[in-house]
Order: sequence, then structure tokens, then C-alpha cells
Amino acid sequence: MKHPEDFLYQEIAESVRQRIVAGELKPGDRLPPVREMARQWGCTPGTVSRAYAQLGQEGLLVGHRGGGTRVTLNALQPEHTTWGWASLVNRAEQFLLEALRDGHSSAEAESALSVAVARWRDLQGREVPQRGVEPPTPTIGLRFAGSHDLSVELMGRMLQEEAPTVQLTIEYLGSLGGLIALAQDKAEVAGAHLWDETTDTYNLPFVRRLLPGRQAAMVTLAHRSLGLIIPPGNPRGLQTLADLARPDVCLVNRQTGSGTRVWLDAQLKALHIPSARVPGYERQEFTHLAVARAVYQGEASVGLGIHAAAAAYGLDFVPLTQERYDLVFLEKAWHSADAQALVKLISSARFKEAILALGGYDVAETGRETWVS
Repeated sequence: MKHPEDFLYQEIAESVRQRIVAGELKPGDRLPPVREMARQWGCTPGTVSRAYAQLGQEGLLVGHRGGGTRVTLNALQPEHTTWGWASLVNRAEQFLLEALRDGHSSAEAESALSVAVARWRDLQGREVPQRGVEPPTPTIGLRFAGSHDLSVELMGRMLQEEAPTVQLTIEYLGSLGGLIALAQDKAEVAGAHLWDETTDTYNLPFVRRLLPGRQAAMVTLAHRSLGLIIPPGNPRGLQTLADLARPDVCLVNRQTGSGTRVWLDAQLKALHIPSARVPGYERQEFTHLAVARAVYQGEASVGLGIHAAAAAYGLDFVPLTQERYDLVFLEKAWHSADAQALVKLISSARFKEAILALGGYDVAETGRETWVS
């Protein structure tokens, strides 16, 4: 396996490229010195130098003796940049062709692209600017609120392909936050994986409590593997949740209200482990990818998350449980054309194949409908 900084220099270069494309960095602007950028990214100066050198080869940066590294005056001219729309499409297509030649299925290649986009959005903390051809004008709106999952990222991209007039907006608020948004009519669909300690079931008791007397449909998106996300080789030999209380371990946690946090707190309670005994318990991230990134960058020695997030960063994984992730629709939204387009996609063989390619998912019940009243 490559050293993590062999990948980090590419992320640094990508960050600078996007700032140039978005107009945040203009021709003539000076970039931070190598050592300052290294402190910002928590890496060695050599990694930053490698990123700057790569951007220099692409004609985006130029070094001036005594004047630092600056964005070249030609950076935004089409003949000097690789970021034209056609070039970008060609590069994406080249990746797909190479993946197929290497023996990967088309579903694996498509899923890899979705994970790459999700990782990039996580690193930037915002949507990637859209350039080039304008998408069809949306005629229908569908608001998703709920728990983060890579299959949701995949769902959003594939829905845009299958039903381009349906505009799906995605906001990650955690499982409880998603159901509350649904109850307040701030969303048409919620995503949840809330485990109920009393009944040992997922989602149904919470839907009944938060949406009393209201007809709702639950559609299973997938079952997924939840466990410990750890560095390659598991250097600390972590195997169980009890290991989180060890003094040599530092956890990166999920936010309050997330299904992952609800499950973890219940398990720690059963093990008689106060949260105060878990180093790093107070650090919160809002997505599984952010948890995996913290472990990948050495900011934490372990996180609780899904297998697919660990795989996205080349990390190891210790499975602890399998949980069910459901989409929840209120009846008034269920019969709309946008909701039915989404349900049709989820039930398709193509979508199920793409989810399996992410790793750590079971699609045996994907698309199953359960009505709650």
C-alpha cells in the first residue's frame, strides 16, 4: 500500500486547482509558502512541494525567485489549462475505460466515481462547482434530510441520470434530524438507521414516536456493516468497543442524533463504560467519510463507521454489527412523481449492483416497502 502522503499531495493539488477554477485564486496571486501550507495540511514540506511541482507542470503555477509561488497569468486561458469541460469529460471517460480494461465491472467503476466525488466534497466541506453544460431545468423538487451514507451519494447521482427533471437536494442532519425535518415538512424523504434498544429493531419505533398518527412508508435502502475504522494493519490491535476506553486509543465520534452515535451510546452503557473514559469521545464529525479521513490523516486512532467509508480511504475495518438503513416518506409525498421515480431507481438491478460495488452492503431487502401508521 502507498504511503498516505503519496495520496495527500494529490489532494493538495486538487484543492488549489479548484480554487483557481472557482476564481478564488486569480492570476498573479501568491500561494502560501511550502512550510506554511504543510502546517495547514498536517504533512511534510516535501508533500506540498510535490503538489506545487505537479501544478507547475500543468501550467497553473510558476515559481519566482524571491517572489514565492504564484498562479500563472495563463492559468485561466483555455489553451493552458486541463480544466476545460471537454477535457474533464475525456479524463473521466478514460478512467472508466481503464477500469474496465483492468477487469472491473461498470458498476464498480461508477461506484468508484461516486465515492471519489463524495470524498472530495467531504474534503472541501462544500459542493464541487459545476462547470460546462447546463443540466436540464428541474421541474420537480425532492428534499432529502437524514443520515450520511455512501449509497445516498450514489442514489443522488444515479437519480439525476435516470430522471433528470427530478431535483434531489441532500442535507445530512443525522437520523433523528432527518425524521424531525420530515415531521416539520422541511423534507419529503428522511434517511435513518436508528436502533431501538427496547425492541432490538431499526427505525420503526422512532418513526411511530416522531410521526404519531401519520401514515408513512419506509423503503429499505440497504443493510450495511458498521464497525471500527482503523489504520492499515490495525497497529493497536483493536477488536471490540471495550478497547475504546484504552488510554492509548483516541476516538473520532459521530455527532449527537446520528444513528451511529445512538448505537454507540447504547453499547457503551451496556458495557458500563462512561463516555468520559473514552479518549476523543467529544470530537464529532457529521459523515462517515469525515470519520475515515480523521483516521487516515492520523488525527484519531479509531472511528466508528461503515465499511464503505473505510474502504474509500484504504483503511482497515473491524465489523461489529449490521444495521438497516431506511428511507421514510410521508403518505402525501409518497404518491408524487418524484418520490416514485426515486423508489423505482432504488428497486432497480443497476442500483443494487452499484451499492454492492461500494463494499460492506447487503441488498437482499433493498426496495422493500413497509407502511407505518
